[in-house]
Amino acid sequence: MISREAAKRWLFSFAEAIAAERELLTRLDADIGDADHGSNMDRGLKAVVDKLSQSEFPDLGGLLTTAGKVLISTVGGASGPLYGSLFLQMGLATAGKLEMSLDVFAAALRKGVEAVVRLGKAKVGDKTMVDALWPALEALEAAVASGVPDKEALLRAAEAAQAGMASTIPLVARKGRASYLGVRSAGHQDPGATSSHLLVRSALTLAGA
Repeated sequence: MISREAAKRWLFSFAEAIAAERELLTRLDADIGDADHGSNMDRGLKAVVDKLSQSEFPDLGGLLTTAGKVLISTVGGASGPLYGSLFLQMGLATAGKLEMSLDVFAAALRKGVEAVVRLGKAKVGDKTMVDALWPALEALEAAVASGVPDKEALLRAAEAAQAGMASTIPLVARKGRASYLGVRSAGHQDPGATSSHLLVRSALTLAGA
């Protein structure tokens, strides 16, 4: 079962991963965007860590909802609303729960990813964070349905997110600032898909990995 403390560790691990890859994210965004994805995400996740470290939450929903609100208020550009909406919807899906099984986590993640899709009006192949999140979600749901151990299920999700991230390199962007470049956006890895891969990879901590 995934406790409030485990969920907090996931978010802290995500913050650490973003901080470690801040320069990579900035470099990727410099190629096809505003060159601020790394700094924006790092600032937002540091604020999340500060807030969660100073607060107690009665349930998982409150913790995840708080993370979403902090990201919306501190992360610039499109990333704040997108990541914020993901966590807000996960929070709504887990309201009142003191802990959750991996299938409940997967169901909450689906709500979050669907919110990203709606808000960004993006689909797989558009060269966005959805290219990492959607295959990760599908891999997690399939693994949970097959009854594999939690760690293996989360590993499959992380591998799918990594493959989705890599798949953005040859794509021509259809959404966001990168789409302004047209065919010149091809040949570059999408920064949003990269940070989304870090989010899913960090979820391995939920299984004690």
